[in-house]
Amino acid sequence: MKITFVLPTLSLTGGMRVLSIYTKLLQKRGHKILIVSTPLQQPTLIQQLRSLFRGRGWQPARKKELSHFDQVDVERRILETDRPITDGDVPDADIIMATWWETAESVAKLSPSKGAKVYFLQHYEAFDYVPKGRVEATWRLPMHKILVAQWLADKARNEYGDLSASLVPPTVDTKQFYDPKSRSKQPRGKQSVPTVGLYYSTTPWKGCDIALEAFSIAAKKIPNLHLVAFGSGETPPPSLPLPEGTEYIRSPNQDQLRECYSKCDAWLFGSRSEGFGLPILEAMACGTPVIGTPAGAAPELLAGGGGILVKPEDPEDMAKAIEQICQLSDTEWRAMSETALETVINYTWEDATDLFEAALYTAMERQPQLTDNA
Repeated sequence: MKITFVLPTLSLTGGMRVLSIYTKLLQKRGHKILIVSTPLQQPTLIQQLRSLFRGRGWQPARKKELSHFDQVDVERRILETDRPITDGDVPDADIIMATWWETAESVAKLSPSKGAKVYFLQHYEAFDYVPKGRVEATWRLPMHKILVAQWLADKARNEYGDLSASLVPPTVDTKQFYDPKSRSKQPRGKQSVPTVGLYYSTTPWKGCDIALEAFSIAAKKIPNLHLVAFGSGETPPPSLPLPEGTEYIRSPNQDQLRECYSKCDAWLFGSRSEGFGLPILEAMACGTPVIGTPAGAAPELLAGGGGILVKPEDPEDMAKAIEQICQLSDTEWRAMSETALETVINYTWEDATDLFEAALYTAMERQPQLTDNA
């Protein structure tokens, strides 16, 4: 197949990582992939004037952003400006895939020769900072949907009447995420100092504030409780400080990321909203149980016993789960750790690509019907 992926600005987000992995594996299977994306947005004149007014000076031009696609040998085209794509921007193909609501609006308007239209949905993107009505409208477009989590498939079916969407959950590379001790044949047990970890972010829907409050509550009963955190480079502001003694790593590389997960007795996942929740799988692949709120795929992933599902918006409940895991015997903790690992290793990226590839063929078969019903 000839496949065109239409993406927003290339970056290091989890969603981009998923798409970069599918790109590599589909190309290995003989498919030809083209990546079309928008350029990095530069400050507008109004934003520059606001910056000057606030005493921050004239902002320099933004440089090229790092991306998961930097390590992928694939043809890429970056538009000269941040604008909707047109027929002239993309070649004729078998598949053309939108990966964000704005790209869906553009892809829907392209001629049929550009390929069967697919909408890859890794979240329900009706955030506060985007026009919700337009996002909702993209879910009604005559495009075959590929969804990463059951809750998204339920939304497509129950709210938009789409009974034919394809469910294709992602996974993680167990050559990248694993318990380092397992490679040296040293059985991993509980940490000598009880330790939990979290992803630090000031983005409200990531729920970092919930996890931090839960840690503070649990630390009152477990005085030597240690916190490990990593973030995307931001310095914690006074409005969301990290507890004293936190081991904080900014913008970790893959080895550091694996070590963060592996040195914890439990990983805290406090999200209020999540498309899937890749950190859950990354932690589990490292043998670390997860304490998570019911966001994204957490209900399905934690149902098998590789962690504990807690109530949403309830730091007290998460704190109780921290205490529960810290009170496990070493044997009990290892059993939970093994369950977490087994949740991941039985579903590989090759398995996911099988489903993804099948969904693309389904899109090609359905395209005439979708076009007729539009």
